Amino acid sequence: MTTPALRVLSLIPPMTQLNTPYPSTAYITGFLRSRGVDAVQADLALALVLKLFSPAGLESVRSHALAQAEARRSASVHAFLDQFARYRSTIGLVIAFLQGRDSTLAHRIAARELLPEGPRFAALEVYVDAALGEEGGDPLAWAFGALGVQDKARHIATLYLNDLADVLRDAVDERFAFVRYAESLASSQPTFEPMAAALAAPFTLIDEILHTLTLATLSQHKPDLVLLSVPFPGALYAALRMAQTIKAQNPHITIALGGGFVNTELRELAEPRVFDLVDFVTLDSGERPLLALMEYLQRKRSKQRLVRTFVREEQRVRYINFVEPEVPFEEVGTPTWDGLPLDRYLSLLDMLNPMHRLWSDGRWNKLTVAHGCYWKKCSFCDVSLDYISRYETASAATLANRIETIVGETGQTGFHFVDEAAPPKALKALADELIARQLPISWWGNIRFEKTFTPELCQLLADSGCIAMSGGLEVASDRLLTLMKKGVTVEQVARVTKAFSDAGILVHAYLMYGFPTQTVQDTVDALEYVRQLFENGCIQSGFFHRFSCTVHSPVGLDPAAYGIELIPLPPVTFARNDIGFIDPSGVDHEALGVGLRKAIYNYMHGIGLDEDVRAWFSHLPGKVPKPTVGRHRIAKALAQPA
Repeated sequence: MTTPALRVLSLIPPMTQLNTPYPSTAYITGFLRSRGVDAVQADLALALVLKLFSPAGLESVRSHALAQAEARRSASVHAFLDQFARYRSTIGLVIAFLQGRDSTLAHRIAARELLPEGPRFAALEVYVDAALGEEGGDPLAWAFGALGVQDKARHIATLYLNDLADVLRDAVDERFAFVRYAESLASSQPTFEPMAAALAAPFTLIDEILHTLTLATLSQHKPDLVLLSVPFPGALYAALRMAQTIKAQNPHITIALGGGFVNTELRELAEPRVFDLVDFVTLDSGERPLLALMEYLQRKRSKQRLVRTFVREEQRVRYINFVEPEVPFEEVGTPTWDGLPLDRYLSLLDMLNPMHRLWSDGRWNKLTVAHGCYWKKCSFCDVSLDYISRYETASAATLANRIETIVGETGQTGFHFVDEAAPPKALKALADELIARQLPISWWGNIRFEKTFTPELCQLLADSGCIAMSGGLEVASDRLLTLMKKGVTVEQVARVTKAFSDAGILVHAYLMYGFPTQTVQDTVDALEYVRQLFENGCIQSGFFHRFSCTVHSPVGLDPAAYGIELIPLPPVTFARNDIGFIDPSGVDHEALGVGLRKAIYNYMHGIGLDEDVRAWFSHLPGKVPKPTVGRHRIAKALAQPA
């Protein structure tokens, strides 16, 4: 008896990035093809956006907006209806421009006469320096410097699309967003009830378009097995709507669900209704579970030998994990973007900060230098999960071979290394290999600001094509960095970031506030450190994130060690990740966050670097403590030998 062949279709559901494909399907498709499997892929997130943001799509949006009672229409909807003719006549032009197919439009767009402008453009009219209370002149010049025409036009076109996204949210589907689409239905949601209710509701316009796109994709590829990759909570609702369509069209198609959201939030899945929509849910790196699943479907192994897979049996969810070795990172194959419309992605320019610009502007080939994290100690991180805990590397020659293959396939030489923290030893070896092969690429990634990154290594990385590095400074406090087990000090971070900057590499610092036991004094001192890092040219970009406690992190697993008490979760049958906690310090971190965000925004534009950091917290009641950090602490650290 012959074994049935399987055709595997991997799908990217809405919503993910619009400037480049989310890499999960490229990874798994490349891996499957390396094993001789008939594997294809499609990006329905991009396809949905291109259908919505078209003349026909906007006509449908207008019909929904007109059906809405006038008193309920938001300012965004009113502006859209008032200027509909202009929106309809320009949407195709804007999409073509953002896809790089009509660059000559930049001059007309930048002049701000071609495109209609809705509420999103109000932010351009008056910029106020929050510390000094001074109004700027040309808002774009104040915010972003002397922009080139192309950049200015892309930013204006991005605001135009954001206005339309607001119309979709206000008139069509209140859950719509470019990234966090229907996120509240999935993120840390203990029960399936909200998602089940949404899936049982009548189709919205967005659902209808996604339904049509899903059917067209099935007709084109005729798969036996569909893989739905859900990297974020904001992609789950659409993924399950797609599964709904697939099962209604052809219940014999097998559907497996996996991805980053599943790996972090569905580890305790006990909700049988999920399996009305999908047949299998797999955890962690997909290669080994998928090989086992395919062998099961081909009757080469029993169900009992599935790997890290949830199934439903007699209306109960069962987790099966037959232990087998992982597929070595060296053998996972080369990602392929074959089948994805690389010329149709949208190069946006939100320009919140220089590093965020890299995220949304341009199409980057995404590649991993190593699996997992070589440090895996940070107390706020999911160090107990596979994507962090299992550390594996590949040789520099293997990585360079993958890079050459990808450049040959895509014709594009930009790479984003998506490691949790790329290891310095591997980066050095890769840089040497790239230089030896005279392989001219541009690349950026994420690291730990550790002392191994000497000025000599930073220059080598720059010579190999490194243009930017991000890393976690978190709370710029040596006490809290020790509590976090970051393994670095503020002065060490200063020297490392200065070495990168001196090599011409853009440096972005991930910053954190609200960590357990963090006081107001800690926050003020941390901002003073950050001010000095900007002042001394160590970093050019930064972003403050509010600390979130997750159940898989050392803080979540042992809260007493960090001086906090967890708020008990209700019984969980669905998603479990974020968990609330009580910090006895009683600090109002939300109020502090307002000042931190104002400060970092201004520092990135060279504003307020001479001001006392307490000025950013003038909105707080009571007296804000003065920094205990000397105003020249970082300069002195940089002057000392490493």
